[in-house]
Amino acid sequence: MILQLANQKGEQVKALLDASLDAELNGGDRTFQISFPLSNYDKRIQVGCRMFIPGTEIGGIVGEQSGSTSTDTIAFTGYVWRGMLGNKVIKPPDGQDHFSVSGELNTILRELIEPRFGGLFRVPESDTGVSVNNYKFDRFCTLLDGLVKMLKSVGYRLEITYNEGMPNGSGWVDVRAVPITDYSKEIELSQDSKINFRFSDKRNGVNHLIIGGKGDLQDRTVIDLYVQGDGIIGTEQYYFGVDEIERFYENTSADTADVESKGKEYLESVMNKKTFDMDVQSLGIDVAIGDIIGGRDYISGTTVKKPLDNIIVTIKDGVIRKDYKLEGTT
Repeated sequence: MILQLANQKGEQVKALLDASLDAELNGGDRTFQISFPLSNYDKRIQVGCRMFIPGTEIGGIVGEQSGSTSTDTIAFTGYVWRGMLGNKVIKPPDGQDHFSVSGELNTILRELIEPRFGGLFRVPESDTGVSVNNYKFDRFCTLLDGLVKMLKSVGYRLEITYNEGMPNGSGWVDVRAVPITDYSKEIELSQDSKINFRFSDKRNGVNHLIIGGKGDLQDRTVIDLYVQGDGIIGTEQYYFGVDEIERFYENTSADTADVESKGKEYLESVMNKKTFDMDVQSLGIDVAIGDIIGGRDYISGTTVKKPLDNIIVTIKDGVIRKDYKLEGTT
C-alpha cells in the first residue's frame, strides 16, 4: 500500500514515501491532496501527473499545485478516478427524453467510458453474463451516477483499480462491473467485536413530501409522496395528525417521471433514518464502495444494514487510515 507517482504519460516515476495524503473516493468533490515539506519537493511532480496505489481505487490526476512558505509545504490536488467519471454527463439524444441502453454490463461500460478518456480508462472484455434491457438513464445525470444506478438495479457495482502496466510502460485505470457482496450475511459488527459505537435513531423525519412540478397556480403539477410504516415510499398516506411531517419540494422539469424520481431521492434524504458509527481497527474484509455491511448496537437495539458509500483515505508518516461511510448516514 505504497503511494506511487507516474508522469503525464502514465510512466511510473517513484514511490512517494514522504507524502501525506487526504482523499475522498466517493464523497465531497471526490478529490485528493498530497503534500510535502518544501525541502522535499521533487520537480518531477507536475500538473497532469498521476498518483496511485497499485491495484486499488486510490489515485487520480494532479490538476492543481499550491505552496506556502509560512507552513513550509507544497500541495498537489486533483480528482480521484471516480471523481473523473463524475465529471462527464450523459445527455439524451436529440429528440429523445432519455439516453437508454441494452446489453451486457461490461459491454455497456466499455461503450460509455472508453471513448471519453482517451485510453486512460479501460473495461475488460470479460462477460458478466448479466444484461439490462432498455435501461433509461436520468436526464443529464453524471456518467458516474448513471452507471452506479444502472448496475445497482441488477445487484452489481463498479470496481475501479489502477493497473501500473509493464515496467517502463504506461499504466491505466481498470473499470468493470462486479456483483455487490452482502457482508452482513457473513459478519455482524457489534460489541462482540470490541467496537466503540455512536448511533442515532431519527423518528421525526419528513413523511409527506409535496412536489411542485411544471405549470402555474392551479394548473401546476403536484405530486404527493408518503413514507409508509416500513420505510417504503408510496402514494397512500400512512401518518396523520401530529405524526404527519410535511415538506414542499420544487422541481419544474417537464418530465413527470423525472420529477417524481428526484423527489423520491430527496425524501429518502430527509425521512426517518438510523445512523450507526463505529471505531474499528480492521473490518477483516475487503469491503468496497457499493458492498453491504451490517452492524448492531446491543445497548440501543439499533441495527443497520447499508451499502458502503464512501471511503476517506489518509496517509501520514507512512501510516494509512481508511474511514468508511455508509449510504444515508453522516
